[in-house]
Amino acid sequence: MNCVVMSDSTCDFSAPQAKLEGVRIIPFHYEDAAGRLRGDDDLFTSLGAHEFYDLIRSGAQLFTSQPSQLEFEEAFTEVLDAGDEAVLFCISSGISGGYEGALMALSRVEQEHPEAAGRIHVVNTYLASTPMHLLVHEACRKRDEGLSAAQIADWAREARWSAQTLFMVDNLASLHRGGRVPKTVAVAGDKLNVKPLLTFSLTGELGIVGVARGRKKGLAKLVDYFRRGCAKDGGNLVVAIGDADAREDGNALAERIKEQFPGARTLRSTIGPTIGCHVGPGMVSCCFWGEDRRSA
Repeated sequence: MNCVVMSDSTCDFSAPQAKLEGVRIIPFHYEDAAGRLRGDDDLFTSLGAHEFYDLIRSGAQLFTSQPSQLEFEEAFTEVLDAGDEAVLFCISSGISGGYEGALMALSRVEQEHPEAAGRIHVVNTYLASTPMHLLVHEACRKRDEGLSAAQIADWAREARWSAQTLFMVDNLASLHRGGRVPKTVAVAGDKLNVKPLLTFSLTGELGIVGVARGRKKGLAKLVDYFRRGCAKDGGNLVVAIGDADAREDGNALAERIKEQFPGARTLRSTIGPTIGCHVGPGMVSCCFWGEDRRSA
């Protein structure tokens, strides 16, 4: 029985990486406010990252929708028909209903295939984007080591609490429009001309944990965050760095971390359309394995 690693598209894998690591992607969808532009989050296959973020820079207001329950059901049924098992990683339930939709779809599939109960596992990551990328990437390593879908799901439900993340956004306009931060916070941030620093709470919601006066100081804070929090003794010193069409900043962050930690392995990703609709261009994120966040 093969173990299939699945994820919704908010894990920010590229299409080549998903193919290389054998990850089945279930896409979110997006459209503009006028309904003239619609697309699947196909990992920038049909529309490049720069073109996508230029749409936002030019004033396009893009909104996202989660995969339908039918899409989840079809993916689950395909796994079962092949005689395989699977673990699905979902965006945080604190910012999306995708996890609940996947659970409802799985319930119906198991009612139709009672003999297959327990072969598909759905994980609420309480994360999204770059830290979710880190989690899914490591799950593929666990699969390749021979762990079953159930074992990977159990591992992930503990590992998610050790995924540390800090990300800098250029402004809070897109997050406010999507209902992720209050208007008063967004307006205050713009007036002060600061770069907000955000993270995920234990309930998977976004929270502002600091600000930086300019992008250069913001990148320095990301480097310091990694330096202070990375797990240095686990033999798995890895940093995941994502950017929303801010490749130079992402590369500069990676280089500065590499200078201080030559043995660190770097995962680079581009923030995909689903998350990009909400954070806008310019986001840079730094994620890594650290202490259990529940004990902080």
